[in-house]
Amino acid sequence: MTYYVDINSTDDGNGSKEKPFNRIQKAADVALPGDEVIVTPGIYREAVNPKNGGTEEKRIVYKSSQPLGAHITGAEEVKNWTKLEGDVYTARVSNKIFGDYNPYKTLVSGDWFIAYMIAHTGDVFLNGKSMYEVQSLEQVKSPEVFIPSWDQEFTKHVWFSSQDEQTDETVFYANFQGKNPDNETVEITVRRTCFYPEKEGNGYITLSGFTVSKAATQWAPPTAYQEGMIGPHWSKGWIIEDCEVFESKCSGISLGKYLQPNNDNKWLKWKYKDGTQTERDCICQAQLEGWTKEKIGSHIVRRCNIHDCGQTGIVGHLGGVFSLIENNHIHHINNKQNLAGAEIGGIKMHAAIDCIYRKNHIHHCTRGIWLDWQAQGTRVTQNLFHDNVLPKEYNQNKESMGGCAEDLFIEVSHGPTLIDNNIFLSDKSVKLATQGVALVHNIIAGGFVSVGKGVNNGSPTRVSPRYTPYHVPHRTEIAGFMTILHGDCKIFNNIFIQQPIRPALKQGMDECLATKNEWDDGNIIAGTFVYDNYPDFEEWKSQFEGYCGMGSVTTDRYYSELPVWAKGNVYFNGAKPMKKEKDAVVDNEHKIEICCEERDGKIYLKTNALDYLPAFNCDLMHTDNIMMAFEPEEKYENPDGTAITFDRDFFDNKRGSSPVSGPFTDKDCLKNPLF
Repeated sequence: MTYYVDINSTDDGNGSKEKPFNRIQKAADVALPGDEVIVTPGIYREAVNPKNGGTEEKRIVYKSSQPLGAHITGAEEVKNWTKLEGDVYTARVSNKIFGDYNPYKTLVSGDWFIAYMIAHTGDVFLNGKSMYEVQSLEQVKSPEVFIPSWDQEFTKHVWFSSQDEQTDETVFYANFQGKNPDNETVEITVRRTCFYPEKEGNGYITLSGFTVSKAATQWAPPTAYQEGMIGPHWSKGWIIEDCEVFESKCSGISLGKYLQPNNDNKWLKWKYKDGTQTERDCICQAQLEGWTKEKIGSHIVRRCNIHDCGQTGIVGHLGGVFSLIENNHIHHINNKQNLAGAEIGGIKMHAAIDCIYRKNHIHHCTRGIWLDWQAQGTRVTQNLFHDNVLPKEYNQNKESMGGCAEDLFIEVSHGPTLIDNNIFLSDKSVKLATQGVALVHNIIAGGFVSVGKGVNNGSPTRVSPRYTPYHVPHRTEIAGFMTILHGDCKIFNNIFIQQPIRPALKQGMDECLATKNEWDDGNIIAGTFVYDNYPDFEEWKSQFEGYCGMGSVTTDRYYSELPVWAKGNVYFNGAKPMKKEKDAVVDNEHKIEICCEERDGKIYLKTNALDYLPAFNCDLMHTDNIMMAFEPEEKYENPDGTAITFDRDFFDNKRGSSPVSGPFTDKDCLKNPLF
């Protein structure tokens, strides 16, 4: 059956084409497997709670009749502002509008959130753009530029709220910088979500072509119930496609964790167990409570434009397993820098088991993709990353260095994590506080960061390794736990390019090295040289020769760094190969330039690197040519267990039997837009 929704319809609509519902929720109350809900353009100020799920054979489809025309928002307009003084106005809103969740009484909080300032889950928006919360009316009257922001020009647009308990109202004060709010569109966040089932297990739903914005989402660490403006809420088989998703307080789309009441932000609330231990507890509890391939995950997020969210564009833990994230444009995440903590990125996923991140354009985020724990069977392929670091033209100061990050961060995972045919253009390309990674046919124009670092809990006087689970291949069941030994990396057929070194980042690197920072070395020097002190396979294997594995003789061999493989790589502009890389081609003669440029709304890669690629033949790589990931004993293969031949480039062009290094078959490819 097909139901129709039109915001301009009357309240007594029956969902027919002739007499449509006037709210999406009315259709969501009755839609059953196989039904379709068609929504006409308009602004739908509601939190849609799909009451039913579909099936694998019969999905429930919600579709905007005009691409991006139907707009679901968690915000309400506020009018009748009163001028207080200068550019400062005030307005009062009855708390009845919020129901049982008032975003202006609710602080952003949770495990790994750094509460350096008071931040509420609500926001005030001027013409669709969130303003900056401050801590007092005096700061509204005399606003200052917020230096850490990536958009400093807007930071004097500030607001503050208080509660009038006698009248049960929220009182807003805002500095609109010369604008009269009654002549503009001013909104406040009212609802916690936009399209999100209250009940777990409502799977096989498609959300297609909607604009979704402005919800008062809470901080979403892996040890808590993770919410987003959109999310499947612990179910299977959702498709979120062709949507624009923006201005979530914390996360835009959540593929994340369900509520475990006994272990929800337990580190913050109980404090006696470290967050890492409560994280392990969450994983084991989930397995006992039904976290399986048959019930959870296998979602698709495709062709979405996700931007201007405070914490993440896409977040997930456990619930996002076996998912496909492809052809999305993810940008300007956490640019306000008003939220801080260890859960921020364009995409932040824990336990991305057999997830594929393909053909996404990710830029101007404080971190591009962060794969934290259990990136087992994960593949990052054919993506473009750039400008995922400190802004280049301003804001280069010590106060903002906390916003300095990387294109891709893989943390405390045993792999196998496959990184192939990507373009990494930020100053820091890949943070590798991990093991079990294969990098094949990429352009890498930034540093490998934190190699050999960042896997302990940071206890100052005691050993504090982060033991991390690994799983039965292509399943969720836990096979074992082990700490991270580092290494076990395979680096084949890549192009490394050293970019000009920016002073602020050079200062940050020097400070990390001088203080022997346990978490970060700040490296911005391109190349594999960071693995100079790691053994090759023969050296590592020799530790075990003649040893029968029995008896109680103490030994370091089971806790030493794992081997590293490298071949077929090319190094330009002073990028440095590792000493044991026998066939490295180092070209310091030619000056290589590389950048993205926009022409006619398309993104092109501008570089002369392909003009100077050597004539030697790389090996055509195949799953069987790459040593399996050590701890899970799993190959670099497809989620269905079949082998991969790396015979397709960034554009899906066919490689021959003797390919060149990097993600392109030839330089003519660059005539085509990347996105």
